[in-house]
Amino acid sequence: MKKQKILKTLSAFICCITMLVMLSGCGKDEARTYTKEDPLVLRMGLVDGESTCYYKGAKEIADRVYEKTDGRIKINVIPGGALGDERGSVELAMNGDLDIATAANSVLTNWIPEMAILDQAYLWKNTDEAHMAVDGELGDLIEAAAYEKMGIHVIGYMESGFRDVFSVKPIEKVEDFSGVKIRTMQNRYHMAAFSSFGAMPTALAFNEQFTALQQGTIDACENGVSGCYTNGFYEVTKNITNTKHAFVYILLCMSDKSWNMIPEDLREPFLEGVKEGYQAERQYLQEANEDAVNKLKEKGVVFHDIDITKLQTLYKEQAKKEGFTFDPKWQNAVDKAIQEAEKENKDGVNNTL
Repeated sequence: MKKQKILKTLSAFICCITMLVMLSGCGKDEARTYTKEDPLVLRMGLVDGESTCYYKGAKEIADRVYEKTDGRIKINVIPGGALGDERGSVELAMNGDLDIATAANSVLTNWIPEMAILDQAYLWKNTDEAHMAVDGELGDLIEAAAYEKMGIHVIGYMESGFRDVFSVKPIEKVEDFSGVKIRTMQNRYHMAAFSSFGAMPTALAFNEQFTALQQGTIDACENGVSGCYTNGFYEVTKNITNTKHAFVYILLCMSDKSWNMIPEDLREPFLEGVKEGYQAERQYLQEANEDAVNKLKEKGVVFHDIDITKLQTLYKEQAKKEGFTFDPKWQNAVDKAIQEAEKENKDGVNNTL
């Protein structure tokens, strides 16, 4: 009995020592010092290809982070959906299997229902309002909710900006939407908008759009102007209507595991680099859209203006009919961003559509 008691005591002692060694090892790993020769290497997943302004923006983030941290943090951008689609890559980040995922704001509504407020049609009048929101109080709400509900850190906001309609036949007035079969995102607010215009919205996988347009399964689709050029839609859709019906952000979602690997002294410069990078992406997007307009016109694409005020009114009536309401805190943050942007514009700063 005495021998067994000694063995149990010895076994317990060995277990304690083992645990202390393991914990000590974890502490050492977290406190690791990274150098330019031996940097912290992070992977960023991107669904878009290398020819897009989004890839250019992601690379800019990587370059700025590398510069701000003196080469101690390196980001490898992996484009083309090689690490999965947007939802899949976000789930990888949530599980700690991917350092940084990129995804449209609508993807995060699967975990944060309050974010549906950003899916509304005609939420923002211009990019000032859109930027003021996520760079301010609304961004704080998004970041807090992402950590609380998903266990990830939203570290920045790239964007694909305002979306327009690409169609086989010209759409110059609201009545031209009647009966048009249009592919939209799987988004109740976008679909409600096109229904209110008289169109027939349908959800369809992104990579099925081109063939569907060719075969006449759909008559139109919608996206950013640069997307019409880079995806070759101009080959089958010779008309673009400037609807500017929705604005889409691309959030940078970092796993908690990866965030905790960044030493305290590098966190601020890391975030500074990320911010400079995503702000550069916003400019790249604007340049890409301007360039796409010129190239599309050369390829015979015709641009049409439309009465946006009438579209806004139709959507608001539909939203009221369907009873769209949002969390008061989030609604207040949206309203505040709009008011602040309007005040800045009155003071002489202007960045309208």
